[in-house]
This record gives sequence, structure tokens and C-alpha cells, in this order.
Amino acid sequence: MPTVMLSPHFTLDEMTASQTAAREGIPNQPDQVAMGNLVRLTNECMEKIRTILGAKPIIISSGYRGPELNKAIGGSTTSAHMVGLAADFTCPGYGTPLDICHALMPHLNELHIDQLIYEYDSWVHVGMSQGTPRHQTLTINNNGTQSGIA
Repeated sequence: MPTVMLSPHFTLDEMTASQTAAREGIPNQPDQVAMGNLVRLTNECMEKIRTILGAKPIIISSGYRGPELNKAIGGSTTSAHMVGLAADFTCPGYGTPLDICHALMPHLNELHIDQLIYEYDSWVHVGMSQGTPRHQTLTINNNGTQSGIA
């Protein structure tokens, strides 16, 4: 099967890959609406993030998650992942997830970011909204959730 490119640097396979889905036999194929959102996410947000980070490769750890997969991993019932508008990622060639968050904070508006979350000192979550973005920044770790990037 040919590679489906959502944008110049992001494929459908990497935006839908899930170890949990593979292990549990959970289908994780986006519907037409989620597919359109994935195209928007990769072109309007992730490609621009890649540029901000010096064109370094971005590693997606979680993109689209269908409702069954989202439930299986304990995701939020309102997760933007379920509609194809969120990605969790790292960019080792640029720096730590905290470095990435600091680099992205001045660009929340131009990236149309609804949420920028620094999670567990391990990855960055970016989410877009279907409406007006909140430009919310959060840190989530074992101590809970706090406003801002810390």
C-alpha cells in the first residue's frame, strides 16, 4: 500500500500508529472528518512547528486516536486526539520537551494552538480547536496539572 502523505513531512501511518491498538487489535482508522482534521493539523501546525524547531525530524508518539483506542489508554473523553486535532511528539534533534515548549510559546497564535502541554517531562502535546483557540499552556506530571509551562 502506498504511503499516504498528509503534508510534506507527516504521513497518515505515523499519525495513526499505536502500539496499544496493535496489541489489543483495536482499529484506528480516521473517518472523513478526522482525516480532514489530520491534514489541517499537519499542514497548519506540525509543519510550522518543524520549521520553528530548525527543520529537525519530529517523532510522533500519538496522533489520531479513535474513541475505542482513546478509552483503552485512559485518554480524556474530550480529547482532541479523537477528532484528529492533536499530536504528542518529541524532537530530540532540537532539545528536550521543555525546550520545545519554550520555543513554541511565542507562536501559539500563528500555530492556532488550543493547548500546549508539557507532559511528564517526556513529550509535548499540541492540540488545535474546531473553534477559537484558547492558547492554553499546561504542565502535567505526577504532581497533577498546573497552568503554564514549568
